Amino acid sequence: MFKNLEVNVQGRVAELWLNRPQKLNALSPALLQELIDAADWLNAQAEVRVVIIGGRGTTFSAGADLSAFPAVGETTARDVADLGRAMADALENMNTLSIARIDGWCVGGGLVLAAACDLRIASSSAMFSIPEVDLGIPLAWGGIPRLVREIGPALTKELVITCRPFDAEEALGAGFLNRVVERGELDQVVTELAEACASKPRIPVAATKRHVNAVTAQMVGVGNAWSDADGLIAATTDKECAAAREAYIAERRKQ
Repeated sequence: MFKNLEVNVQGRVAELWLNRPQKLNALSPALLQELIDAADWLNAQAEVRVVIIGGRGTTFSAGADLSAFPAVGETTARDVADLGRAMADALENMNTLSIARIDGWCVGGGLVLAAACDLRIASSSAMFSIPEVDLGIPLAWGGIPRLVREIGPALTKELVITCRPFDAEEALGAGFLNRVVERGELDQVVTELAEACASKPRIPVAATKRHVNAVTAQMVGVGNAWSDADGLIAATTDKECAAAREAYIAERRKQ
């Protein structure tokens, strides 16, 4: 059913795996569209109450696969630039509860994906980074309001503007993660949490999710992220942004 995803359903719990390990689960337009389609498909599975979202291989997600996006000026450029926002909205608005299982690197757009989940558990070796500004582009896909919602405005500004990496313990202290566990315990802890949540009555669990999301939507305005794609398009045509992007890529190639 999917080329870039692996979907498993076992009773009330489903697993949704980003399955591009050779590309560090980078989020290509095709993968973003499959995530949207998978969210719709899972909504139609009446028995599913919890969805675990993880990444195959050693990385949760290396973020947007910039090499797979169309060039500015192509007719589909803005539509494709908006796919990340549509993906995050689709995951956040699923009927089910979602749990991000984070191991390895969680970068940029991958961090937005995790922020769109209801709960997040990471291994102690997980690392986080938001390199968009160094790449000469703004953090898009509704990432800013979601980060403000989870960790507050001041830390959002610092992490997004400085692009500095941060570890799981800092992410936990900031309120982004529900729990940090040893890597060998990650699957067991995530599964136990999923089964505990799935065992609860459906209606009050769904009502709690909708109520919390409604309250925070009024606080941070996730719905305003429809314009994020325009910021991405503008950044790709700016000379200073292009120079920053080239410098960033050149530095990474040396490493």
